[in-house]
Amino acid sequence: MRLEQLGLTQQDIKDKVAKYMIDTYERFPFVADKTKDMYIYDVDGNAYLDFYAGIAVNSAGSCNEKVVAAVQEQVADCIHTFNYPYTIPQALLAEKICTTIGMDKIFFQNSGAESNEAMIKMARKYGVEQFGPNKYHIITAKHSFHGRTFGAMSATGQPDNACQVGFGSMTPGFTYADYNDLDAFTAAVTDETIAILIEPVQGEGGVHPATMEFMTGLRKLCDEKGLLLLLDEVQTGWCRTGKVMSFMHYGIKPDIVSMAKAMGGGMPIGAICATEKVSSAFTLGSHGTTYGGNPVSCAASLAQINELLERDLAGNAEKMGKYFMTLLKTLPDVKEVRGQGLLVGVEFNTVKAFDIKHTCLDNKLLITSIGSNIIRMVPPLILTKEHCDTAYTIIKEAVEEALIKEGTK
Repeated sequence: MRLEQLGLTQQDIKDKVAKYMIDTYERFPFVADKTKDMYIYDVDGNAYLDFYAGIAVNSAGSCNEKVVAAVQEQVADCIHTFNYPYTIPQALLAEKICTTIGMDKIFFQNSGAESNEAMIKMARKYGVEQFGPNKYHIITAKHSFHGRTFGAMSATGQPDNACQVGFGSMTPGFTYADYNDLDAFTAAVTDETIAILIEPVQGEGGVHPATMEFMTGLRKLCDEKGLLLLLDEVQTGWCRTGKVMSFMHYGIKPDIVSMAKAMGGGMPIGAICATEKVSSAFTLGSHGTTYGGNPVSCAASLAQINELLERDLAGNAEKMGKYFMTLLKTLPDVKEVRGQGLLVGVEFNTVKAFDIKHTCLDNKLLITSIGSNIIRMVPPLILTKEHCDTAYTIIKEAVEEALIKEGTK
């Protein structure tokens, strides 16, 4: 759609959003018109270097040509059916994902939150059916984030976060323990515990990767106690961290893993993969979805995953992540740079992350902020050194400007 064809202005669009849409987002002041590769273009033709990547979605580049072609071809044949007939894209995608990451079974969903919800349901049902009616307790990490549906937000270890405040009691059956603290997770295990659920890298929690000792220790703990290890790879999955899945950095395998975001290339899709044994908890009628496994989304996902693998974008994420983080460590006022591949966070000593984000926006770089002093970047995995250099220069200027305003420079 084009404004000139509709006879509308940018302000008309903003006014319609203000009048008719429920306001839960911080809106940027531009109207997006087109996206391509590393950039979002507004209706005036301004190019914004996008280090959001649609929030870790456009990993093979925005409007990737092969993903677009797959969508266009499939949408002409079958936009939607339901999950009783077989569809070709769904079957091919199921095989591709399971064989690529070494898991047995897959269940398709529409989003990351729904995938985490399905993972929680599967683990609880497995525990109750195998061990008794009280075997559904799950330990998650403090400062985690697992989504905004009720089970997923109850699993989120941020009781004071806006995603939990004001909704009444959370779903029972969750306990939070300190991330990267194996002793804390061990101490939290009870006779009713069935699973441990973590993100391999905490994104919303400030970009904290799991240590090798923590991750391998959790796998060992679960094996010894007969627990399930659940990994939320909604953000880290599909080449973001320098491996196809983040768990591959640690030489372990989960019992269930969730995924979404990058696997769809911009189309809404998520999934959980599980071992044969645990997946048997889902039987006829125990879980379902209308749109999950939609043929258009599956066709897009298959094209996206092939692009990520064939172009070795995991390798590029590892290479560019190291280069970019090395640059970022030279920024003024830096306390710490953390990350895995191209999931990158910068924590500052005094400057406010919100100010940095908005100064970068003014200079056509899109990044996000976490809390008071952390910025986070998840750029497309087609990133080059030139993109890194451009982003670094804009961030550096923003930090220097903030320091001047603070009177510390």
